[in-house]
Amino acid sequence: MVWRWLGALLLFPVQMVYLVVKAAVCLLLPPRLRDLSRDSVLVTGGGRGIGRHLAREFARRGARKIILWGRTEKCLKETTEEIRMMGTECHYFICDVGNREEVYQQAKAVREKVGDITILVNNAAVVHGKSLMDSDDDALLKSQHINTLGQFWTTKAFLPRMLELQNGHIVCLNSVLALSAIPGAIDYCTSKASSFAFMESLTLGLLDCPGVNATTVLPFHTSTEMFQGMRIRFPSLFPPLKPETVARRTVEAVQMNQAFLLLPWTMHVLVILKSILPQAALEEIHKFSGSYTCMNTFKGRT
Repeated sequence: MVWRWLGALLLFPVQMVYLVVKAAVCLLLPPRLRDLSRDSVLVTGGGRGIGRHLAREFARRGARKIILWGRTEKCLKETTEEIRMMGTECHYFICDVGNREEVYQQAKAVREKVGDITILVNNAAVVHGKSLMDSDDDALLKSQHINTLGQFWTTKAFLPRMLELQNGHIVCLNSVLALSAIPGAIDYCTSKASSFAFMESLTLGLLDCPGVNATTVLPFHTSTEMFQGMRIRFPSLFPPLKPETVARRTVEAVQMNQAFLLLPWTMHVLVILKSILPQAALEEIHKFSGSYTCMNTFKGRT
């Protein structure tokens, strides 16, 4: 037993070096992409914003079926018609992911009407853009139910069948605010941090589940209606991401089976700085960059 533990201890650093070298080589070589032609993709919040662009991108890359969930039928119908015009089978279901019973009911309806889901994209989210003391209690609950708990319900609804088929992928459109919060969006930052922990735990839990994987995307501020009015101090240095860029990189990450994706790559610097700098220095960075006051002009969806 002692020799076995000693051998494992000596082998561990060798494994770490091997995995780092392997990752470096993979960055230089063209990746082998997942073929989406047999996949049925469900996108929550798929009627507008990043969700609509995700539906387009999956269709453009050959997904067999696209299923859209959302709360606004007008947006869902418009996106569905657009995807069908691209030559891809598309269906929509009205569903509030924050409502557990509604999620389970609509998941059953999807299986009966469309069939099995092999890629689940948890994209639906809300933000109220207020401080804690200015926030309505119901609004705070709503953001936690949709942004965090909704992922519990959708994943529980579709993951069991993916495990049976040994074919599936769970995707979470998160936010860099899960790793570095800002004032004025306490509901959103909290829910996204919880969502990140959920996905990190889920990703590790799927290590021994063949054919089923997970991807978490953490983008910087994206120019969609949801964060309309948000302003940073140096927009030319830190321009907001385009939703089509986030969608494209997300689908690529799924095809490459990438577990975590920070957008843009400069966000890695933020994570490193946060882990080594004292709190006082981080506060000065927030003030200098304008993230400390960026929600002062927030309007959100109209």
